[in-house]
Amino acid sequence: MTNKNPLLQLQTFGQSIWLDYLRRDLITSGQLDELIANDGLRGITSNPAIFEKAIDDSDLYDQAIHDLAAAGKSAADIYDALTIEDIRQTAVHLRPVYEQLDGQDGFVSLEVSPHLARNTTATIAEARRLWTAVDQPNLMIKVPGTQEGLPAIRQLISEGINVNVTLLFGLPRYKEVAQAYINGLRDRLEAGYPINHVASVASFFLSRIDVLVDPMLEKKMAQNGQAAVAAQLHGQVAIASARVAYHIYREIYENGRFQRLAEKGARPQRLLWASTSTKNPAYSDVKYVDSLIGPNTVNTLPLKTLQAFRDHGRPAASLQQKLNEAYRVLDQLAELDIDIDDVTHQLEEEGITKFNKPYDHLMAMLDEKRQQATAA
Repeated sequence: MTNKNPLLQLQTFGQSIWLDYLRRDLITSGQLDELIANDGLRGITSNPAIFEKAIDDSDLYDQAIHDLAAAGKSAADIYDALTIEDIRQTAVHLRPVYEQLDGQDGFVSLEVSPHLARNTTATIAEARRLWTAVDQPNLMIKVPGTQEGLPAIRQLISEGINVNVTLLFGLPRYKEVAQAYINGLRDRLEAGYPINHVASVASFFLSRIDVLVDPMLEKKMAQNGQAAVAAQLHGQVAIASARVAYHIYREIYENGRFQRLAEKGARPQRLLWASTSTKNPAYSDVKYVDSLIGPNTVNTLPLKTLQAFRDHGRPAASLQQKLNEAYRVLDQLAELDIDIDDVTHQLEEEGITKFNKPYDHLMAMLDEKRQQATAA
């Protein structure tokens, strides 16, 4: 590969590309190593839906499931064993990236059970357990950015556990997440521990915002008096939210208060653009990549979106453009009586459900396979 590869060019703008996909043959086939070597891949994200699809749509895990079932393991134990093994092996393959970049990148993320999204104490306990089980410094534990997740984020960061804050949709919650991270660093520093290798990302979900808001705007587009404004906002709300989030990020991490932590080795909690596959076929398949390229950010892409950007992406410093327009989009949304805070609250609730369903389906499937194995 030459540096004409758009994925590699993103590095010149300070953005890291992660892959929002994981299956065992990605590791064993050498494809992961090729993505790292040829496309500059710097991380992997996973979630219960990804694992459900990986295990349900292939026979790659059948022998391991059979062996674990024969050993008397429960469905939960089997899920643990399969996912932890995949995550650990991925971490090993990404470890050279982590070492080369002095711990600034090269991470793989593993999510706590989605059923814990409203339980602070259980989230902390589960995160500690997974962190110990994987036992790799380039692991991030995914913790939902719910109200109950905020104290968990602070506590885990104070313990030196890397955190990927997931299911972020709203700007007010993003500010709270950033504060939880900073407070965790302060707690750790005050306890006498180093903070120079503690890492975190705040995963801002994008396309789902447009999926929910666009139909609202389409109704307004059919009404006299509001049609023109609504048409201008159609398909623009997610990217506007992301650009404003990045402006907030800069205000937080470039001011003197954080600089005092930075002098002790603290790193900013990078914004990560998630849910970046385009759901509306009328939009570009790289809409949520082309528009959000900027320094010290991450974009996690499904494999299909990564391949699309490699083919026809347009690397450019786009994230910090049109900031005034981004604020205008959010202001005009309110003028149309669309409350973005209500939208993001709904998306948070739906997001928890969307991860619970595949998790529960996977558990039922594993239990069925376990019973078949023990009956054989």
